[in-house]
Amino acid sequence: MNEIRNLRKEYSASTLDICDVDASPFAQLEKWIKEAIKAEVLEPHAMCLSTVSAEGRPSSRIVLLRVLHEGKMGFFTNYRSRKASELGDGANVALNFFWAELERQVRIEGKVYKSSVENSDMYFQSRPPDSQIGAWASPQSQKLKDRAELEKLISDTQANFKNEPIPRPEFWGGYEVVSEAFEFWQGRPSRLHDRILYEMLDGHWQLSRLAP
Repeated sequence: MNEIRNLRKEYSASTLDICDVDASPFAQLEKWIKEAIKAEVLEPHAMCLSTVSAEGRPSSRIVLLRVLHEGKMGFFTNYRSRKASELGDGANVALNFFWAELERQVRIEGKVYKSSVENSDMYFQSRPPDSQIGAWASPQSQKLKDRAELEKLISDTQANFKNEPIPRPEFWGGYEVVSEAFEFWQGRPSRLHDRILYEMLDGHWQLSRLAP
């Protein structure tokens, strides 16, 4: 595909310097997410979650950040899914946000742990009823014969919970990432991008500039 060889875009929307960022990477991330929301970026809280299987096979998928509070970053999923099989307590994970409209990305590395039952319950009850039904109905990551099979599972689940409160399934809940490193990336002309690294060292975040 020769067309991709000549695709070029100069990044010049903004700059990034250590003097301008927050001392906390969580505060800096919150700032950038708010700016992405203001810029009406599509799914500003979408992030790529990368995991590694027991055999060393990496895999990535997009999930939605649902918790960013007091240093915690959380998302929710089916505990029987492929991703969950690679998310044992203390497993290493990587996250990546990319906001093309703002010429920015954030890379995060850390370890993942299951959320508390209370936090999972609270978030599940905040979901729309159709999403609650979907969590019960979908055998996530398992093979289906066709779309009709999924739709039948949904209709059967709707019938089971007709006119009743929908509890959180035990096989569905949250994860929280304990971050060890953040990299904030701002596109610059001629591929000479700004990159600011936060590393957790001796209980404190230390900042460095990385070469592009």
